[in-house]
Amino acid sequence: MRFKLTTLIVLSIIITSCKGEQTVKKETIKTPEFTNKGQELVSKMLEKVGDYKTLRTKKDVVYTYTYQTPDGKTDISTEKYIFDGELSYGKYEQHQRTLSDLQGTIEQGYDGKEFWLKHNGKILNDSIALKRVAFNRPTNFYWFTMFQKLMDQGVAYEYIGEKIIDSLTYDVVKVSFNFGDANPTDIYQLYINKNTALVDQFLFTVADFGAMETPNLMTLEYEDIDGMLFPTKRKYKKSTWEAAVSDAPWIIVNWSNIKFNNGLKRTEFEK
Repeated sequence: MRFKLTTLIVLSIIITSCKGEQTVKKETIKTPEFTNKGQELVSKMLEKVGDYKTLRTKKDVVYTYTYQTPDGKTDISTEKYIFDGELSYGKYEQHQRTLSDLQGTIEQGYDGKEFWLKHNGKILNDSIALKRVAFNRPTNFYWFTMFQKLMDQGVAYEYIGEKIIDSLTYDVVKVSFNFGDANPTDIYQLYINKNTALVDQFLFTVADFGAMETPNLMTLEYEDIDGMLFPTKRKYKKSTWEAAVSDAPWIIVNWSNIKFNNGLKRTEFEK
C-alpha cells in the first residue's frame, strides 16, 4: 500500500566537548499519513499481528487445514504456499465437501500461471472441477494472509463507529475493494477490540457465489507462531450486518501444525 508521507523533523542537540559548542543535527523520520481513521486502525492492528513484509521474510508455509460443516462433513488438507507469487498447493486426504464425488487423494495447485487438479496422482481436466480449484486455491491463500493483504492497493476503508458486544468495545471498520473491473468484490466489516487492537470477529460476503446481501460472521482465536499472531481457530455462520447471529450451528475452520521457511521449491507447485 502506498502511503502519502509527511516528514517529522527531529532536532537533536549534540554538545561537543572539545569546543563547548552546540551542533544542531537534522534527522528525518517518515511517518504514514492515513486517508482516514479506518485505515489507521487496520495499520495499528497489523502492528500487533505482523505485516506482509514480515510474513514474506518467512518465505513459505506448510500447515494442516481442517474445515467441518455442522452435518459432520470434513475436509482435511495439507496446504503449502510460497508467499512470493502467491503459489498455492493443497493435498486433500479427506474431502467430504470438496469434490466429494472423487474417491481417494486429490491435489490442487496454482503455479503462478495455471490452476491444476490431480486425482490419485493423475491429471484431471474437468472444467467444472477446475473452477472449484480456481476458487479454493486463492481463497485458502487469502484467508491465511488476509490481515496482511488488507494494506494492498485497491483496498478502501470506512470507519463505521464504536459498538459494544458482550461488554467489549469495538471499533468497526468496513473494508471494500476496487480492482478496476466490473466484477463484484467482497465486503468485510472488522470488529477491532479497542483494548487489544486485534480483530475478534468480522463480517464477510462471498461475491463469487452471489452472497452479497446476507453476510457471515467469523469469530477468531489467535496463536503466536514464530513472532506473529495467526487466527488459527475460526468459526462462522450467517449473520446480519449488525453482527446478530442465528441459533444455527457453526462451521469450524482450524489451522494446525504451521511451519515456516520449509525451503519449498517453485517446481513443487507445477502439475
